[in-house]
Amino acid sequence: MISLRQRIVWASLLGSAALASSGAFAQAPAAPGTSSSTPPAAVAQAEGSAPKAQHRRMDPAQRMERMQEHRAKRLAALKEKLKLNAGQEGAWTTFTAASQPPAGARPQRMDRAEFAKLTTPERLERMQARQAERSARFAKRAEATKAFYAALTPEQQKTFDAETVHAGMHGHRHGHGGHGGEHWAAPAKS
Repeated sequence: MISLRQRIVWASLLGSAALASSGAFAQAPAAPGTSSSTPPAAVAQAEGSAPKAQHRRMDPAQRMERMQEHRAKRLAALKEKLKLNAGQEGAWTTFTAASQPPAGARPQRMDRAEFAKLTTPERLERMQARQAERSARFAKRAEATKAFYAALTPEQQKTFDAETVHAGMHGHRHGHGGHGGEHWAAPAKS
């Protein structure tokens, strides 16, 4: 799988190559008595934007805190839109608890050097164990979601469906039609 950083680098390289081959950067020879160097204003502008181009990675603890805040806001907005009654509060609590990420930080990945020392069958066993853990967490979330959904009225179910349509697409957003559902929508009739 190609990381976002690798995609950006490749896109930049391809874009530069396309511009260079199309002659977009070709310059006419300088007139006699003029300088062929780049104007000082352009150099200053390019130098001023260089620090912005450097991307600092966010501290994992900060990132986790930010994700939890974002999740809490989304859930609060969803709860408000659903207009739950007192009888549905228990199902809501079970649903939100089951959809909570595992306690503590994300499970640490094995060091690449350590992983490389394993035999192929050992690597496969490790990957299969991680996949089984993820599948078990997903099954727990799915059952809690189904139970909560069953406790909703038909109108609330429509709201829930509309508000959570993108949740299942979380890992497939990039390169498949963006955030919207237009990629999966039925073709328009003419």
